Amino acid sequence: MAGRSAAPWVRTRLRAAPLQALSLAVLVLVTAFLAGALPRAVEDAEAEGVRHAMTGEPAGGAIEVLGSPPGPHQSATVREEAVRAATLRAVGAEIDALLPAPLTAAPQNGSLGVQLSEPLPSEDPGLPRPDGLPPRFLVAAQDGLTDHARLVAGAWPRGEGVRAADPSAEAVVTRATAKTMRLRPGSVVHLPAVQGPDRAVRITGVVEPLAPRTTYWSHTEVLRTPGLLAAPSNTPFDTSYYWQAGLLLAPDAGPFLYGLDPLPRMYWRISPDTSGLTGRDVPALQAGLASLKAGPLQSRLRTVVSSDAEVSTGLDGALDDFAGLSRAVSSVTAVGLVGVGTVAGVVLLMAQALTADRRRAELTLLRARGASVPGLAGRLLAETAVVALPAAAAGQALAWLLLPEARAWPSSAASAAVAALVCLALPVRAVLTHRRPRVHEARSDLVLSRPSRRRTVAELGLLVLAAGAVLVLRGRGTDAGGPLVAAAPVLVAVIAALLLVRLHPLPLRLALRPLARTRGALGFLAVARTGRGSPAQLLPLLAVLVALTTAAFGGAVLAGIDDARDRAALLATGADARVERSRTPLPDGLADQVGSVDGVRHTASVHVDYSLALPDGTTVAMAVVEPGAYARLARETGLGAFDARVLREAPPGPAATKESGPVLSAIASPRTAELLGAGRHSWGGPLGRFTLQVTEVRPTTPALPGQEFLLVDGADLPKALPTLVLATGSGLDTAALKKAADSAGKHTELTLRTAERAAFTDSPLQSGAERLYLVAVAAGIVFAALAVLLSLLRSASERTALLARLRTMGLSARQGRRLLVLEALPQAVLAAAGCVLVGRVALALTAGGVSLELLALPPGSDAVAAVLRADPWSLLVPAAGSVLLTVAVAAAQAWWTARRTAATELRAGDGR
Repeated sequence: MAGRSAAPWVRTRLRAAPLQALSLAVLVLVTAFLAGALPRAVEDAEAEGVRHAMTGEPAGGAIEVLGSPPGPHQSATVREEAVRAATLRAVGAEIDALLPAPLTAAPQNGSLGVQLSEPLPSEDPGLPRPDGLPPRFLVAAQDGLTDHARLVAGAWPRGEGVRAADPSAEAVVTRATAKTMRLRPGSVVHLPAVQGPDRAVRITGVVEPLAPRTTYWSHTEVLRTPGLLAAPSNTPFDTSYYWQAGLLLAPDAGPFLYGLDPLPRMYWRISPDTSGLTGRDVPALQAGLASLKAGPLQSRLRTVVSSDAEVSTGLDGALDDFAGLSRAVSSVTAVGLVGVGTVAGVVLLMAQALTADRRRAELTLLRARGASVPGLAGRLLAETAVVALPAAAAGQALAWLLLPEARAWPSSAASAAVAALVCLALPVRAVLTHRRPRVHEARSDLVLSRPSRRRTVAELGLLVLAAGAVLVLRGRGTDAGGPLVAAAPVLVAVIAALLLVRLHPLPLRLALRPLARTRGALGFLAVARTGRGSPAQLLPLLAVLVALTTAAFGGAVLAGIDDARDRAALLATGADARVERSRTPLPDGLADQVGSVDGVRHTASVHVDYSLALPDGTTVAMAVVEPGAYARLARETGLGAFDARVLREAPPGPAATKESGPVLSAIASPRTAELLGAGRHSWGGPLGRFTLQVTEVRPTTPALPGQEFLLVDGADLPKALPTLVLATGSGLDTAALKKAADSAGKHTELTLRTAERAAFTDSPLQSGAERLYLVAVAAGIVFAALAVLLSLLRSASERTALLARLRTMGLSARQGRRLLVLEALPQAVLAAAGCVLVGRVALALTAGGVSLELLALPPGSDAVAAVLRADPWSLLVPAAGSVLLTVAVAAAQAWWTARRTAATELRAGDGR
């Protein structure tokens, strides 16, 4: 009869330590989820960013193909047939077929048709004329009118049988056009004909756009909403305006346009399908657009449309901006991802190191009884894989479930790396520790342990790598890319951890001398044990340093982005709120009305003349202010602060005369001050005759940020009525400010600093990068806290046994708690101080090579520099949190140990 087989190793080990197996599974699941989710989140942000870039503005986010119809030398039948809807649709289908993948059309959002090459004026009475100029109308026959609009009044226009020689045609207008242009069903608009009497366009209906933001309605916005345009003028204060609106003929009424324009323009506006685009499609999109605009596809397009067909689009510029933004974002976010990845890897190694230490006696006994090293490693690998592989697969599946659209292999490779690290850490450590059977374990603290030559060489190699990474980062910036640049802060933290491990026992041992002369033994005992710590504390210290350095870098990135956006928003408005009217002065009392709004602290009224002529023939803007209020506002905003007496005091020299007018002191921008020099200059104009002399120079001013300017006192210029009101404050009532601006009349604009700042985060790639950095920093801090807990747990049994022995010698429970806290406190404080110092040093070393302009601001915003700024909160709070966590865990362990008897902890033969 065969004997009963022994119990399987894996099942026995899992039953013997189910809690440890469950803890490892949870740790692996969370780590694998983060490893799988972060790459997918990066790809999702890039996909959203490229789709946003492709659909940002309807006019720029479409591909417009323009072609000319057959010339007058062709027969009337050929010309008319060329602009019919069926012919245009057939040509549009051929154009769509030419588009290279992944550049495909979304027909439901595009448009095609024929329109006038230029809007035509109408002299009909009853049409609005704000400055006496007749309105202009753009007439178009656009296909799909009934599919993209809803009829709200009247009837649809008829287009069957319309010919070029017809004296009239039917059209519809949008509701906004009807309201502004005073049109209704039955109205007739007369437009000048190419030959003969004016042609009539009779309005048969009023429509409402179904999707006003699509290319169909927004590429040529005047077809949807009338616009008030400025006629050419030499001075901005003598500008005349006229209305421009659109008239929509029936799709088949295109031939009627030949009577208004000998060569109307045929157009096909293609709205690309962005539903499946990702960041990886950008090079193919750029190549396809370049070929359409000036390449092989353009030649093929001209054979389909006309010999002079042109392609225009803003997509190429948008994709170029996105590509630059993507490079900037990826190079900066890579630092955070490398940091959190390093911390997570260290924590996984610590978890397996804790398991190896807990089972050291067991593995030593197995080796002493003849177990082979490969057999031991294989069994450890099997029992770890049973727990780690399903947990890693579950974490990866959860990442796929939450972020389903990204590629599979980057996240799968990251999760697989987590599983491989966990599975191999314990067997490799066991092989290195138990290569030879041992009976006696020597002390492993720093009293006997000395760094080997191999360790010294390895540390010097890491130092060289860190120095090289920092030099590359400072010399070429984050644009250099590469893993070495991304790992620069992490390498600095690694070097700092190695130095701290080597050096931190020295100050503790020096502290023993005064403590040895004190009456109490607790302080001496705690510092003596800490100064003789184990070299295994390198891993937790490394985890904490890398995590807090990454947190400091992330905080500096976010602080730099916030500062740049705040500064850019301030330069766009000059204050927290800006109410301006360029054509005429603002009504009396508006400044008081704005000042009474909740949240407003200070207001300043300014008259701005944008057309003051300089001696070299150029113009400069002049701001006429009340010095007291304006100086207070300039100090509060930080834009060119000055003393109000500078403007109130007359400049040195001759007094004012009737010929010179009032002599004013002026503050000027640098270039204007250099041009005017130290002499006096006289002007005459709508404000009267005056003379000014530059007495001070400021780089900017709130009324005219980012512009060349002159700033003068308005006390002697009574004709300078306010055209601008600036306000500062916090928590502004925006609704009340909008009401005040609306009450000022037409052409009055309200600009809010908060709205300008919000516009800087419009790109999903920018906002996604910020969220990703926050997640990476938070995950790094959580892993660092876990590293501290694992470090304390690793030595918990030793401290518990020590406390039990001391209690048998008369140590009270209160003294035991103090001992454990004092033992943990010096090392925690030194580590926290080292973290703050290393974080600050890492920022100082890398700040010169990190540029955040593209991450913080829209492309082309070069007025503000975005650089790393050390954030005290991200430096101090995580470090203080690590100290508090260490002390709390030590106090909790002392409290728990005090509840148990010494006999429970002290057993015969216990080697602790």
